[in-house]
Order: sequence, then structure tokens, then C-alpha cells
Amino acid sequence: MPGDDDDRELFDDEHPGPQVLESALANTALSEVVSQPPLMVSASSPLADAIHLMQQERRACVLVMENDRLEGIFTERDILMKVAGQPLDLIHTSVSTSMTPDPFTLPADANVAFALSKMVLEGFRHIPLVDDEGYPTAVVSMRNLIEYLGEIYSRELLTMPPEPHQHRFKSREGA
Repeated sequence: MPGDDDDRELFDDEHPGPQVLESALANTALSEVVSQPPLMVSASSPLADAIHLMQQERRACVLVMENDRLEGIFTERDILMKVAGQPLDLIHTSVSTSMTPDPFTLPADANVAFALSKMVLEGFRHIPLVDDEGYPTAVVSMRNLIEYLGEIYSRELLTMPPEPHQHRFKSREGA
């Protein structure tokens, strides 16, 4: 029938298959997924300053530097697990006491698939990206990767019920 090929091509563009996803994950560099430079503080910075910077910039982490060298990463998780509820003086306690030291890093040209795998297997939410000298250039987050995956698929597919003709909300008897 005329138009069937056009409809199929449109469907394929809006609903990529496993090969498209696999190719995108394997062939997309992390530098294409992140757009902001990393937030950085010195290891001697007070916790209050690091937390304020994260709040001000609406970011989930800061990189902790000492003499142009990456010493650690300080994340929202560190705030919850190491700072909140502790008898700490946020003004006089340095961020280095609560950071995660020596974080796992990747080069900016590493692919999305490797970063995603590492994050899932190791439980990382943020991975600093570094240049050839080990200097941070960005931070890739799980959120960046999820947003990237969302761009691969159309919004229609992401909001589609499990069965296209299934009613979205069915009430169970007695519920």
C-alpha cells in the first residue's frame, strides 16, 4: 500500500530499535553528553562554602582540588551520610573531611556505555571527566545519561502504556 514505507520510516525514526540504542551508547563520547564545567573548591574550603556553592549553582557535587590535582569529590550523598545530623561546625570544618577521596575518573572521550556500566555496577552517581594530565574538565552524572537516553527515544514512547491499546488506569475490584 502507498504510504506504508513512509509510515514505517517515521516509526523507526521516532522509536529506535536496540541497534540504534547500542550504537548510540557505544559511539557517543561523554564530552557530548555534559555541557557544564565542573564546580571546584580547594580541599581546605569550609563545608559551608562547598554546600553553598552547590545550592547556588543547583549542582549535586563539587570536585575537591589541591594544587591543581583532583583530591576528591563531595556530593549530595556525602552531605546526607557524613554531614547531616553530625555535630560539625560547617564554617570551621574543611570539605576534605567529608569528601570521597580519590574518585574514579574517566577521559572525556570515554563512551556513554562504559560510564553507564560503571555507574550501575559501582553505585556511582557522578564521575569526573579528566584531560590527559588528569585535570577535571567536567562531571558526568547519572542524570546526564538518563537525559541523553531520553533524547534517543521520543517522549511518546517514554509515556506509552505497556500495551498501546490498554487503558492506562484500570480499577481493581475491591481496591
